Amino acid sequence: MKYGLVGASGKMGKEVISVFAEHKNELVFTFDIQGEWKQSDPEILIDCSLPEAFDRMITSAEIFSVPLIVATTGLSVKNLSRLKEYSKHQPVVQSYNFSIGIQILLELTKKAYEKLTDWDIEISETHHRFKKDKPSGTAKMIQNIFGDRKINTTSHRLGNVPGDHTVSFAGLGEVISIQHRALSRRTFAEGILKSAEFALNKNNGFYSFTDVVFENNPGGH
Repeated sequence: MKYGLVGASGKMGKEVISVFAEHKNELVFTFDIQGEWKQSDPEILIDCSLPEAFDRMITSAEIFSVPLIVATTGLSVKNLSRLKEYSKHQPVVQSYNFSIGIQILLELTKKAYEKLTDWDIEISETHHRFKKDKPSGTAKMIQNIFGDRKINTTSHRLGNVPGDHTVSFAGLGEVISIQHRALSRRTFAEGILKSAEFALNKNNGFYSFTDVVFENNPGGH
């Protein structure tokens, strides 16, 4: 595929370029703090930037009129609303985490909560020192499982940790912990590639990475 990448010079952007090149995909458009580069029109646009670049990113997507993969965290309600509006015309996959393992963690957490509704629950997450949003978008995804119940979340920003997430359930005599640890950013880049291949074969709609992993229809996320 010919793809465009917003945030190409960032750590995640560089990982995406590496993984996509391994699968013979061609980078034809980039935009980031270093400026804009274009070789030809992309078939799909991927956003691995920051919320500050959102308006420019969505404008580029509209100009090219292509499917969109959004891996940026810290998006506002207004940003998400605009993505959903764009999804009426093109497929959009938006997620705060493109790891398959996190999808399994979410499923296991749902199962545990069905049986342990009266247990104490805590979420813990650790990311690299450069991550700006706190708690992480993934932690918020986990929080959503519990609905209106307020779950305490502890956030750490340490070194160069790609992403650790733990959900702990505790009764008076035992503790269950469900943990996921990303060992490198490559796992997210592989998920973004899977999402791009998914979006190129889907009708218009707003999809999550859960839809990609489990091949669901668009949801009302």
